[in-house]
Amino acid sequence: MTETITIRRPDDWHVHLRDGAMLKAVLPFTAAQFGRAIIMPNLVPPVTTTAMADAYRERIMAALPAGSRFQPLMTLYMTDDTDPADVVSGYESGRIVAVKLYPQHATTNSHFGVTDIEKIHPVLAAMEKAGVPLLIHGEVTRPEVDIFDREAVFIETVLDPLVRRFPGLKVTLEHVTTKEGVEYVTGARERVAATITPHHLIFNRNAIFQGGIRPHYYCLPIAKREEHRLALRKAATSGNPRFFLGTDTAPHTRAAKEAACGCAGLFVAPVALACYAQVFEEEGALDKFEAFASLNGPRHYGLPVNEGTITLVRRPRAVAEDVSLPAGEAVHVFRGGETVSWTVADADSAAAAVA
Repeated sequence: MTETITIRRPDDWHVHLRDGAMLKAVLPFTAAQFGRAIIMPNLVPPVTTTAMADAYRERIMAALPAGSRFQPLMTLYMTDDTDPADVVSGYESGRIVAVKLYPQHATTNSHFGVTDIEKIHPVLAAMEKAGVPLLIHGEVTRPEVDIFDREAVFIETVLDPLVRRFPGLKVTLEHVTTKEGVEYVTGARERVAATITPHHLIFNRNAIFQGGIRPHYYCLPIAKREEHRLALRKAATSGNPRFFLGTDTAPHTRAAKEAACGCAGLFVAPVALACYAQVFEEEGALDKFEAFASLNGPRHYGLPVNEGTITLVRRPRAVAEDVSLPAGEAVHVFRGGETVSWTVADADSAAAAVA
């Protein structure tokens, strides 16, 4: 039985850090484990310009623990009015690495999102020409479409036509959750890839309803049937370079999660690598873990692999239920109150206390 895993330091290609007090509380958990992370721009107001991305990056850097070498990779929030020149300039100067497409009303703080794909054709054309990656929250939001079918319908009616219209565009279907998504990415042209979260690998939609409504299992895209979870596990552990790590860690306060209309999102950063390692071990694929966590993402984005390594040790650890915020608030940790089998050996003390 394998007792340790040493891999190149991984990256997280999908992170929500929020801002203010929340940013300061959650950032150390990502920075302790990952060399880089793509930072989601769905703040209020959203990060829609390169100048706003610069300012947000400064706030992130100021919140980093002393001595951290973590690098935030900034993105812009696509709207119907996104300026192609600003996107290209920001990308070519290295100040942003991608643009994020949220269909309007698809998820947290997406009410500023795109209302009609045709309205953004000019900026997509400019991105294709300049090599700017497009990150996609792949769900339709039409009320007649069942919430469990939104990803599959999006792939058929939006994503595939978009990929065909802009064949040179680099596309990441983020947090893929369905077998249809896996099949599409596997069979698509070379520049199409997908991230997979730890939580969509671990539970199916039954977890949301066991013994009542369980808000700390509610995320968007929502977890699907068991057949989809199994398809995700097969894809993640297959060694296929089109699939790579993206936690979609998305912290909310307990009060916001446990409300009458609770927020979508799970705070998985403290236990992300432990959860992924568990899945790869269960699938007999620990030999493919480094590719998924550390190599496939940089290859897709045209970035160098991180220097240095990180080691996970088979050491059971109790996961603290919450991370505290000022004014008595708290963020519930995914798998809080449970025990994980793997521990990051060289995480800093703040993160190791939970991870």
